Amino acid sequence: MDARQARRGAAQQKILAFASLIVLVAGFSLASPNFFQMTNIMAILQAASVNGVLAVAVTLIIITGGIDLSIGTLMTFCAVMAGVVLTWGGMPLPLGIVAAIATGACCGLISGTFVAKMKIPPFIATLGMMLMLKGLSLIVTGTKPIYFNDTPGFTQIAQGSVIGALVPAFPVPNGVLILFLVAGAVAWILGRTVLGRYTFALGSNEEAVRLSGVDTDRWKMAIYALSGGIVGIGGLLIASRLNSAQPALGLGYELEAIAAVVIGGTSLAGGRGTILGTLIGALIMAVLTNGLRVLSVAPEWQTVVTGAIIIVAVYADQLRRGRAG
Repeated sequence: MDARQARRGAAQQKILAFASLIVLVAGFSLASPNFFQMTNIMAILQAASVNGVLAVAVTLIIITGGIDLSIGTLMTFCAVMAGVVLTWGGMPLPLGIVAAIATGACCGLISGTFVAKMKIPPFIATLGMMLMLKGLSLIVTGTKPIYFNDTPGFTQIAQGSVIGALVPAFPVPNGVLILFLVAGAVAWILGRTVLGRYTFALGSNEEAVRLSGVDTDRWKMAIYALSGGIVGIGGLLIASRLNSAQPALGLGYELEAIAAVVIGGTSLAGGRGTILGTLIGALIMAVLTNGLRVLSVAPEWQTVVTGAIIIVAVYADQLRRGRAG
């Protein structure tokens, strides 16, 4: 009965989130004729691509019952390492892409080791990683941005449009295409692989999984490494959008990503969540931010609204857990 209630609650949350997205789009469209323009819609999707990839990454961690506060600064560090390889090292573009993803996976593995082997609470372990990665980004770059002007094709990673080349009427940025490819791959992993089953199992009852003979530490480290690799993709997207690796960028991205995950119905207690819900949550955050900007709402008030949404989303999660319990 509890399992059925939990599934019903998760489905209701996704429906509510999707309805909220429709209401936001309709409301901003009525409030400003500039909102529902093709160029602005593409801008919303482009903004959602980075936050969406980060949200997909942290969804994996939250389903296990953990949290990752380092994804924002890890994204920046991955972008910096891509800059080191491509701009400073003069290497080909594929090597820079591999460097960013590998950096993310290695840092994720380190965070997973802190949590799984050293038994440090995820909040503290990833908070420490957040600060270390922020410092390392500034140290490596000397606090100065790294530009990708000498790397042909780098800006096309996020700003180009493969779909637009085929269908000119729909110039969907590559960053959005990458987001949906990443989301589809992770949804498949969660639904069809052993890693996915253990991701949910660790969040539902880690002790029972351990007593059944499963090496929970190894699987948890693998999940953190996978999440880190996905953050590396986010680092490539943000660097491609800006055509630079900005070492001071990153702080705050983790909060929007976590908010998107919770809005989408993933439980902070672990054991429940979907990638589809996370995508809806990321779109809600992007639409809200863009809509407030179109309406000329001051940036400081945009920050207040984002903080309020996080509180409301977490409170809604608490209510869902209370009903399921």
